[in-house]
Amino acid sequence: MNDDPHSNEPITVPDLTVFDPAPVAVALCRGPEQVLVYTNDTYRRLFGARQYGVPARQLLTDLKQQQIFQLMDTVYETGEPVVIGPGSPMTLRDERGVIRDRWFNISLSCSALQTPPGEPAGPGDRGVLVVIVDVTGEVTAKEAAHEQAEQRRRALLRYQSLVEVGAQMVWVADPEGQVVQFSSGWHRVTGMPEDELLGSGWLDSAHPRDRAGLAEDWHRAVRTEPDLFEHRYRIRHRDGTYRHCALRVVPVREHGGVTEWVGACADIEDRWLRERRDNLLGRASIAVSGPGRPEAALEALGRVVVPEPADACGTYLLPEGVRPRAAGPLMTTHVATVTGPRLPSFPSDGKLRGALPGGPFDHAVRHGRTVLRRAGPAGLTDTDVPPGAAEWARAAGIREVALLPVPVLGEIQAVVALYAADREPFGPEEISLAEEVLDRTAPAFGRLLELRRTRRVALALQESLLSDPPEVPGVDIAARYAPSAAANEVGGDWYDSFVMPDGATALIIGDVSGHDLQASVTMSKMRNMLRGIAVDRREPPGDVLRRLDRATQLLGPEEGLATCVYARIEEAAGGGRRLCYGVAGHPPPLLVTADGRARFLEGAQDVMLGGLKPDGLPRASAAEPLEPGSTVLLYTDGLVERPAEHLDQALERLRRHAAELARAPLSTFCDTLLREASTVSGDDIALLAARLPPTAD
Repeated sequence: MNDDPHSNEPITVPDLTVFDPAPVAVALCRGPEQVLVYTNDTYRRLFGARQYGVPARQLLTDLKQQQIFQLMDTVYETGEPVVIGPGSPMTLRDERGVIRDRWFNISLSCSALQTPPGEPAGPGDRGVLVVIVDVTGEVTAKEAAHEQAEQRRRALLRYQSLVEVGAQMVWVADPEGQVVQFSSGWHRVTGMPEDELLGSGWLDSAHPRDRAGLAEDWHRAVRTEPDLFEHRYRIRHRDGTYRHCALRVVPVREHGGVTEWVGACADIEDRWLRERRDNLLGRASIAVSGPGRPEAALEALGRVVVPEPADACGTYLLPEGVRPRAAGPLMTTHVATVTGPRLPSFPSDGKLRGALPGGPFDHAVRHGRTVLRRAGPAGLTDTDVPPGAAEWARAAGIREVALLPVPVLGEIQAVVALYAADREPFGPEEISLAEEVLDRTAPAFGRLLELRRTRRVALALQESLLSDPPEVPGVDIAARYAPSAAANEVGGDWYDSFVMPDGATALIIGDVSGHDLQASVTMSKMRNMLRGIAVDRREPPGDVLRRLDRATQLLGPEEGLATCVYARIEEAAGGGRRLCYGVAGHPPPLLVTADGRARFLEGAQDVMLGGLKPDGLPRASAAEPLEPGSTVLLYTDGLVERPAEHLDQALERLRRHAAELARAPLSTFCDTLLREASTVSGDDIALLAARLPPTAD
């Protein structure tokens, strides 16, 4: 026997050493006091080294489960084995001194100890063999799995509770996309019985216009099995109204295949309304900022509101604008009607028509408020729709029309008609949105109207000043003017021709810097000043332009810049006629002879008007003999300039073309040059041509 109480060797050695390498913990306690006499390697690794020869109750004071000692006493006394399962953990200090909970299966059995030869057996020759199997890993794994399952069960219960009491609608579909289960939200929102919603019946809750697209996209998703299916559509509520919703569906996959689909449908009507408003306002602002004419802006605006929020949109322009409450007949011009894909097109003839006094159209203009007309049992009457729209409205099946006046600076300048055919009636939201669109675009529309008014005034001013050339014996004179095609381009191009007191014929053409009403006003001032200077005394053309240049400096700084050609057809000293001319920064005159030779007259080029030439320096003048039948052409740069083309190339093209027309009548000569130039030019064009008879007078 080993008397060392701190030894790791057992008191009785022979039969117990077989447990030393065992993978389970083994301990042996001896006698009624349960004195510890043996532990194997696994026991010491799990519980630490324990002193031999000391009762277990004294050694294992850190053991929470003190009832194990009572069981050991019972086993010792009765000899019946006991097995203890891992009902609760043991809290022990291991060989590293760490206290922790572990779970064990413990087997207690009575064991007889070997008695030395020749000695009788006594009470101390029996003991309790303790076999301990560590099952901590198994127990904790089972507990973790149980906890996870419990968490999932609780999450499912919470989710089901939220779905049942919430507004969101959820359904479950089989792998083929047929719905097999619904939350109560579907019935609560749509009012449809569950048996009508199952299978593909839920599609019937969609708006008729959205149903086909929803079904097609959903069936495609079932075939292609995406990770997420999303679709927006309008769903019918139990009160018969429709609201926009967002459907999101995800597949549930097992073993590489879809076992079911789970879909959730949420109301997004408020968000959709905000997005639609922002989208319409943005598109409307862009639409009216591009066109240069009010008519084009109104038509572009119609394309914005079709097909949402209207099936068609008609636009009408009031020629001069009408103040609310104003009396007198109301006239309007149909600009355009943009129609949706299901409606027939609207034939527009651009005629000026009168609105029925007291009718809806007249009321909208006179009172400056939106007027709404819905069809009765017999449909809309002729007076419910704008002038000239009754026949189209019947053919299109129009059930409702909203007439919205467009006010600009206190006057109604236009009316926008919104039409509804087979859609729901216009609600307050649609009308309010349409009015907001018109309010937002009114400033841009007003600018276009102001530009149009300015253009009309400028053109009227120009036309009043660009009079017909005089009739001069022995000289055929023709003039042409074409304004710019751009709505905001009103010009400073001008021409003039008159007979001087000395009998000479004056030919003048000029171009004032700028393209607005101010340019036209400046043009009229220069025209009148040049006339006054030219007839005051007989001077070379360069001197006349010098005096005009000084006079322009009396104008405002933004008015003085201009180009000009001043020429005189006069009797030559040796007989015949000649052209005396001066050029101030303008394209050179073109001389075309009767036999088709053409060249530019560049002998009197000088800087443009506007104070650019120092005072006291003379301006150039030149004289050119004129052969019988020759033609002198004065023109502005709009006749020759082309985008991305060098001016020398442009002038050469004019020279060749004019030479080809040398024998054409002067009117044909001018009309042909003007017609071809005006198709590509973005500028005003003025030209003045004078031709001598084929033989000398």
